[in-house]
Amino acid sequence: MLELTGIAKRFGGVQALAGIDYAVSAGRVHSVIGPNGAGKTTLFNVITGVYRPSEGTVKLHGEVVSGRSPDQLARRGVARTFQNLQICHHMNALENVMVGAHLRLSQRLLPALLHLPGLRRADGGCREEAMELMRFVGVHEYALRLAEALPYGVLKRLEIARALALKPRLLFLDEPAAGLNPTEKGAMRELIRSIAQSGVTVVLVEHDMKLVMGVSDHVLVLDYGRKLAEGTAEEVRANPAVIAAYLGAGAAGATLQ
Repeated sequence: MLELTGIAKRFGGVQALAGIDYAVSAGRVHSVIGPNGAGKTTLFNVITGVYRPSEGTVKLHGEVVSGRSPDQLARRGVARTFQNLQICHHMNALENVMVGAHLRLSQRLLPALLHLPGLRRADGGCREEAMELMRFVGVHEYALRLAEALPYGVLKRLEIARALALKPRLLFLDEPAAGLNPTEKGAMRELIRSIAQSGVTVVLVEHDMKLVMGVSDHVLVLDYGRKLAEGTAEEVRANPAVIAAYLGAGAAGATLQ
């Protein structure tokens, strides 16, 4: 579904990514992990068009998409959330989700300005879809409340609902469990599973190892911008190089929890 070959990214003299080869198979949950500064979010930004790679190619369904803009990738079925929430705080929760759906609607400027019936019908369908997505992620009771008044955990789910409104085939989640309490993390784990079961391929960056090991079919480990290891959750959990990167060179025999 997605193939990266020789991806490098430099910021001046800083090598953030170096020679990353990576493949994402459809219908699975993939995780990208690594210590702070390993290059995880930079890799997401290269894949999703926020950054142009310094070297290498990104292919989506066989098409080279390196350097494509985020909106061009969104139209090809790629959606994402962000490490720092990107929410329209002065809109209500339902309107936030509808923003994601509007990219799929073919509307001309004039009907939008004149509020013609066709646009109202489209908006009605969009509203229904957005409400259904809010039910799916478990925040429908907040639909008409302003986003700025919502709890942080609700906003994390709201951003996922907005990304799903695009009807993506490939969804990138950047630290979806960051800042959540244990109960919310458990619910997030179940939500990620539900998204994958619905047919959307999920790739996440996450620091919570319990969540990663409990939900991932495949794990990629980065360290200092290079691939350190990859494999199943069990393989990565027991990999000595991964353990050393996280726990230190003296942690022989330990496993990641």
